[in-house]
Amino acid sequence: MQATSYTYDSETRAGSVLLDDGTPVEFDAAAFDAGGLRLLRPGQRVRIETAGEGASLRITLVTLQTL
Repeated sequence: MQATSYTYDSETRAGSVLLDDGTPVEFDAAAFDAGGLRLLRPGQRVRIETAGEGASLRITLVTLQTL
């Protein structure tokens, strides 16, 4: 799934993304670390993997979207 990075805190390594429909979804340090990233800037396109759905949707991996 693709999304756009929205917020990121480099100290906690947590933040949020916006899904293509505009829905914000938060991610924790574990999801950020799983993608092997060092930094994330607002507006970057990212690829995410998720678990659950609806109110229990959570991000398990965040990495940069590459073509």
